[in-house]
Amino acid sequence: MANFENITIEKGMYQLNGKSLTDTLESLDPSENYRGTELEGLDAFGRQLKRFDIHVSGAGSDCVEKFFQTSNSAALFPEYVSRAVKQGMEQADIIPDIVASVTNIDGMDYRSIASVPSEEDKTLVVVAEGAQIPQTVVKTQENLVKLHKRGRMLVSSYEALRFQRLDLFTVTLNQIGAYIRRAQLKDAVDVLVNGDGNNNACSTVAVDDANAGITYGDILKLWGELTPYELNTILAPTAAMKKILSLAEMKDAVAGLNFHGTGKMITPLGATLLHTPAITGDMIIGLDKNCALEMVQAGDVVTDYDKLIDRQLERAAISCTAGFAKIFKEASKALTY
Repeated sequence: MANFENITIEKGMYQLNGKSLTDTLESLDPSENYRGTELEGLDAFGRQLKRFDIHVSGAGSDCVEKFFQTSNSAALFPEYVSRAVKQGMEQADIIPDIVASVTNIDGMDYRSIASVPSEEDKTLVVVAEGAQIPQTVVKTQENLVKLHKRGRMLVSSYEALRFQRLDLFTVTLNQIGAYIRRAQLKDAVDVLVNGDGNNNACSTVAVDDANAGITYGDILKLWGELTPYELNTILAPTAAMKKILSLAEMKDAVAGLNFHGTGKMITPLGATLLHTPAITGDMIIGLDKNCALEMVQAGDVVTDYDKLIDRQLERAAISCTAGFAKIFKEASKALTY
């Protein structure tokens, strides 16, 4: 039965075991109940927006004040802010292209696991009958993963925003999300290069001729040094991107057609080439995205709901806490030039 019009929404729903308001609403009003209806395709939060006739995007988007017409609709506002911020994080996000695993935790302390295989471990030899099978040792890291709280303070008043369209306000919130994601990408790059405090800094490979900059042979060298891991992702700052894209091999007709037609950049070796201004110094990072980096998140995007609901904006904090850990030390290497 359709239940979305009878739910009482209150700010206490934001405090339920780290669940978002959308998660809580879904438990009260499951989306599966709307299959085959005109509301199919909307999640529980979307149905609440429809209930109060709030349009957050498009030419007919409402003003901010539409959220504050009733106490129920006002309680939806912090979730709208969080979702708009997450949308901005996703739009500016290359982190999924470099992390192998995302771990969500409830607290602030997390100790990752690691396995440091020797050269002998990487080659599985034949085990004679009755002989002992070689072991792979997995243990917890000595030091905790460093989590960083990133966010922005939203400073305004209800009076200043009440007549602003929600689609315009969404653009501002999207940018806050983009700022947070860029800061997290910088944290990820720092862990890839310097390690996570467990003696696992990235080893470096020097180009053959520093005066020549990056050559095709240097990328081949990086590919060879990463073996037995796969070179499937290359992170490069702006200056290095220009050097790589200027290589004769990158001017190949097929590579050029892909770049000009889709904007997606590839390398002669087929690795995904990602523009990463967070890298400092004359280096690019080659990695196997399937086993190099773990992302640890302490909750989702957190919005200061009390001030947004009770005081109608004023000052409200929007934050996200996350950190990164190396999985296999040798699954990433830096090419310096």
